[in-house]
Amino acid sequence: MDSATRPAISACIVARDEEDRLPACLDSLAFCDEILVVDSHSRDRTRELAAARGARVVERDWPGHVAQKEFAIRTARHDWVLCLDADERVSPALAGEIARLRDGGFDGCAGYAFPRRSRYLGREIRHGTWYPDWKLRLFDRRRGRWGGRDPHDRVEVEGTTRRLAGELLHEPYRSFAEHLATIDRYTTIMAEQLFADGRRARAHDLLLRPPLRFLDFYLWRRGCLDGWRGFLLAGLAAHYAWLKYAKLYARARE
Repeated sequence: MDSATRPAISACIVARDEEDRLPACLDSLAFCDEILVVDSHSRDRTRELAAARGARVVERDWPGHVAQKEFAIRTARHDWVLCLDADERVSPALAGEIARLRDGGFDGCAGYAFPRRSRYLGREIRHGTWYPDWKLRLFDRRRGRWGGRDPHDRVEVEGTTRRLAGELLHEPYRSFAEHLATIDRYTTIMAEQLFADGRRARAHDLLLRPPLRFLDFYLWRRGCLDGWRGFLLAGLAAHYAWLKYAKLYARARE
């Protein structure tokens, strides 16, 4: 397929205060036909760095994960969109796969998923619920949209999807303290949404869900093979479950 008829790709990124991680993300997207950064009033040089690397920058209030990402894909110039967070980047292998698919017209698929490989405290995590962590991020926006519940958004498409071999690379937390702060923030959002939906926590949620989360990560999904980091992440998965239901339990009794 020649360049005049092949589909074009818009890379869509939502960001805030990401001057340290955004450049690597943008550099990995050089094969895309457009790079769009939707920034929610960064206090650092995020917007300036994005513009200097040729990205189109739109500044907008933060309405939530799902709404901001949906806004980004509808603001993009092209129907095929590749959606990343600022702490992610496309591996060379994945970039090559996507470029070949574009040159072939995407084979009639509505979207493509790929494994996400994350680094945690200086090392890649290869087991537990963190890997392969399939993410559907390349899709035709005419047949797809952002859905899910904040903060756990996901892409939903109508039509055939395929999995690719190339990996999406992820640097989710700058420090252990940032990880803990994210858990606190996300569990508050989740508890409030569950409460609004009429859900209530029971004692067995607090007693059973955390150990089951630990066992799922550490034993059943072999997080133990990631050494002390796997043990730590399994404990944090249990902590996430306990905190979410503890906040929901307390919310109903306020």
